[in-house]
Amino acid sequence: MKRIVVAIDGPAGAGKSTIARRVAEKLGYLYLDTGAMYRAVALWALRTGVALDDMHRLEQLALSAEISLDGAKVTLNGEDVSAAIRAADVSAAASKVSAVAGVRRALVDKQRAMAEAVSVVMEGRDIGTVVFPDAAVKIFLDASSTVRAQRRLEELAARDAAADAAAVARDMKERDHRDRGRAEAPLVQAPDAVLLDSTALTLEEVEDAVLRLVRARTSNGKEVAR
Repeated sequence: MKRIVVAIDGPAGAGKSTIARRVAEKLGYLYLDTGAMYRAVALWALRTGVALDDMHRLEQLALSAEISLDGAKVTLNGEDVSAAIRAADVSAAASKVSAVAGVRRALVDKQRAMAEAVSVVMEGRDIGTVVFPDAAVKIFLDASSTVRAQRRLEELAARDAAADAAAVARDMKERDHRDRGRAEAPLVQAPDAVLLDSTALTLEEVEDAVLRLVRARTSNGKEVAR
């Protein structure tokens, strides 16, 4: 069976993780949350006192980190860090760590290795442009900044994490700026990616649109998302 890569890129709060996880389950593919890998490196940096502007030491952490992804479970050097990497300070640090070229190169190699043997749904910021530019299916999932901020608030509330609406909106705006403006693998829509705006769509509608696109591209390749 031919290995299939479904690449889902987009800004923070667009719903990439939820959609990618659901689609992978429906298709029987492996789900890979690449953002969790950057969070894991950021967590390790915070724990060991590595400065977030020390590019050399951050790269060394990324190179030596043993990261495994199993659905929503994230393991760093043998420890389950699934919950720890979702802390607010780790999220902020991950955005800075992900801008380091050496870290991105190290983790891209690990991401490609993870997808060597099986079909995957991989989501992140540069999957369709850098990690797998030849992916069979490329989707750029987006939503209005207002909706994305609201979704992030709801996500934090579900984890019983205190959050201020203004602070969340401000942090998201800053992250968008960093993601789109970084020199190494900036967040951009791949020329051959299908733009899917989820602002006015339900979770089920987004999932259905992605599944239709995957099935079309892996059969006759003619259909596009509508």
